[in-house]
Amino acid sequence: MPFAAAYTLLQARWWATQVPAVAILTLGLSLLLAIIVLWLRAATPAAAFTGFVITASLMFSTAIYPYQPWRTALPVVMAIFLLAFASTRIGRRRKEHLGTAESRSGRSAAQVAANLGLASLLASTFVQEWMIDSHWFSPGGIAPIPVWAPVLAALAEAAADTVSSEVGQVLGGQPRMITNLRRAEPGTDGAITVAGTLAGVVGAAIVAAVGAWALFNGEPQLFWVSFAGGSFGFLFDSLLGVSLERRGWLNNDAVNFLSTASAAAFALGILTILPHGGAG
Repeated sequence: MPFAAAYTLLQARWWATQVPAVAILTLGLSLLLAIIVLWLRAATPAAAFTGFVITASLMFSTAIYPYQPWRTALPVVMAIFLLAFASTRIGRRRKEHLGTAESRSGRSAAQVAANLGLASLLASTFVQEWMIDSHWFSPGGIAPIPVWAPVLAALAEAAADTVSSEVGQVLGGQPRMITNLRRAEPGTDGAITVAGTLAGVVGAAIVAAVGAWALFNGEPQLFWVSFAGGSFGFLFDSLLGVSLERRGWLNNDAVNFLSTASAAAFALGILTILPHGGAG
């Protein structure tokens, strides 16, 4: 969060001196989304502010001139929010009865940072330039599509994890532990259902598709690598839940952050074995 805030300030200042409209639209649209989220009670005030900062950071990272807001990360963030908002309200009464429903005040700042913070870091100009200059993922030093795959994979995982968890609590029958398939109570760390897993895969596909369209006009490679990373990440989340969270070694926010990291790492791993990969 501190990095995203500092990066947003630097980018806003730079764009304000170069193309003021970009700074105004980016900050304005990010703020508008935060206000809508707050109005819908989908997040606490602190979480809405955190979302504003991270959204602006992601939008600045994907901004090009001529500027079109729908060709930035904004549609991706909106897709994640809509998926999370809809899935948390599916079967809410049953979730409240089970004691697994999200707080009435919405998500906390820590939850937002854990789910989206890594993506904002990976999307920053500093990290993107390092990845391009390293030549690990593309020869010639120019790799706009490969270096964005881990960012989009992390965002896809964030959506998939929420959707799978929320849907799985009310659909799909008896949850089972991902490690040994033994029956478990709904909401148990590491427990999955068929419906929840399928919902998570769909959520990852939606975010990956929106991102591929918004950033690179539907580039197939970006979609498939990001989708694979996001799908891997939310399943890895369940493994972390049963192995570390249930033992009290990690809390849910730490598990979510590590899961987005695993999604990005999986995407990077795919990139290194694709034909465009290799050291330069």
